[in-house]
Amino acid sequence: MTIGATASVAACGAGREAAVAPPRPPTTGDVTAHGEADEQAAGKAALDAYSGYLAASRTASRRGDPHAPELSRFLADPLLTRVRMAIRDAKEHGAMRTGTLRSAPTVTAVSLDSDPPTVEIQDCLDATGYRLVYTKDGRAVPGSGGKRYLATATATRYPDGRWLISAGAAHQDQPC
Repeated sequence: MTIGATASVAACGAGREAAVAPPRPPTTGDVTAHGEADEQAAGKAALDAYSGYLAASRTASRRGDPHAPELSRFLADPLLTRVRMAIRDAKEHGAMRTGTLRSAPTVTAVSLDSDPPTVEIQDCLDATGYRLVYTKDGRAVPGSGGKRYLATATATRYPDGRWLISAGAAHQDQPC
């Protein structure tokens, strides 16, 4: 399952195709010692990308646009494709997400010497005010009530310097 925002933000549908090719992770890199300031900067950039991902996913879900350009500003594959598929699937079933998704992410690990560099994020997503509803009449989709649960994500630094969220998982069986 995709990170909570994807599962919670998803509203699917066919939309315009994005003309932006997904970034490729670096294949080689210099292994250097990184200081605490570098790690803090990486953590901040990763959290910014994560917040952007949640916002872009909510917006694309509300519009039913799986190819919304803002998705590729914050996401990379394989997560980008999973989010797009979830949005498309919800739209094809006449549904969309509405309401408020609350997030409290923290950085759990920074690996600047890995190839590519990564940052691990853990979040307690509160989807109690975030509902999957039918677009036709606004009724809640049965069994789609939200709850609080653990979510994890991986941010990856790409050759152009951007940090993008490339992996994520919702651990809905783990309340927080």
